[in-house]
Amino acid sequence: MAMKAAVFYEPGKIVVEEHPYRKPGKGEVLIQVKAAGVCGTDIHIYDGAKGASECYPPVVLGHEFAGVVAEIGEGVTRCGVGDHVTVDPSILCGRCYECQVGTPHFCQDYSATGVTYDGAFAEYCVVEEKQVFQLKKDVSFEEAAMCEPVGCCLHGIDQAKIKTGDVVVIIGGGTIGAIMLQLARMAGAAVLILSEPDEHKRQRALELGADLVFDPLQEEFQEVLKKNQIRKANVVIECVGSRATMMDALKFAGQGTHVVWFGLTEPDCEIPVKPYEIFQKEITITASYVNPFTHGRAADIVNSGKLKLSELISERLSLDEIQKAFEIRGKNGKMMIFP
Repeated sequence: MAMKAAVFYEPGKIVVEEHPYRKPGKGEVLIQVKAAGVCGTDIHIYDGAKGASECYPPVVLGHEFAGVVAEIGEGVTRCGVGDHVTVDPSILCGRCYECQVGTPHFCQDYSATGVTYDGAFAEYCVVEEKQVFQLKKDVSFEEAAMCEPVGCCLHGIDQAKIKTGDVVVIIGGGTIGAIMLQLARMAGAAVLILSEPDEHKRQRALELGADLVFDPLQEEFQEVLKKNQIRKANVVIECVGSRATMMDALKFAGQGTHVVWFGLTEPDCEIPVKPYEIFQKEITITASYVNPFTHGRAADIVNSGKLKLSELISERLSLDEIQKAFEIRGKNGKMMIFP
C-alpha cells in the first residue's frame, strides 16, 4: 500500500513522493493525519542537527499531529475507528533505570514518532496504542495538533513552580511564548509581563491576556517594573533560545526568582554567569526537556477550549507545499501542514 509523504533524505533534502505504509500490528493504531505542525526540531533536523532522539534518514518527519483513527490492530481498546485523536510522539522503553525511577523523558532508549520512526508529514501514520489520546469532535484538527507543544510547555510550567499571585515574565512572544503566557495565567499568575521586540507579537500577547508588554531593545526592565509599581519578577520563563535572551532571563531575576531556560540554544552556546549574583539573589535556574507524561493533560486542556491556539497559526500549507515551511522557518508563527 502506498500514500503521499514528505520524506527527509538528508540535510536540506525533503521530497514529497509515494511512500509505503503498513497496516497496524498488534497494539498499534493507523491514523489518517489531518493536521501536522512544523516544529523547530523539524527545522533543526532538516539543517543537519540532532533532534530529541536520533534520526536515521530516510524518514518521514512530523511529530506534532492529530487525525482520525482509520484502523486498529489486535488488542487495541483505548480507541476505535473514527475517533479523533492526538499523539504523544515520545516512545519510552519502560525498562531502563530512568523509566523505573520516574524520569522517563531521560529514557536510555528514548525514540520518537516523526524523528526515529515515520511521522505525520504524510497521509497516514502508524503509532502504538499507548501514544494515542482522544479528542472531542468539536475540537479543530489544527488546534488538536498543538497538543504536543502544549504538553512541552506544561512541563516548563511545572518546572517554574508558579504560585498564585506571582509576577511572571515571559521572554519571547512566538508560538511557545504565547502558549506559556496562557498556561501561566491558568497556573495562578497575577501579573503577566511579555518581553518582545516585535510589535505584532506584543499586541497579540495583550489580546491573549498579558498585563504588560515591552520592547527589551528600547526599555529597561527595571524601569518597566518601577513605572507599574511592581517589586520584582517571581518567575522568568525564557522562550527564545538565544544567547541574549538567556542573559536577559538572569538580568530580569529578582531575589528568590525562579528562572526557566525553556528555549533551545545552539549546542555550543555559552553565556557569562556571576555565581555571586546567583548566590546573593538565591536564584533558581532550571530547564525543561520534552514532555514527560504531560500529553494527556495537554489534550484535556485543548478539549476544554480554554487555550487560544488557532490564533497562533501563521501558515496553513498542503503537503505538496512543505518545502515552503522550511524556507519560512516559522518566523511568523506556527506553520501547519494538512496532508
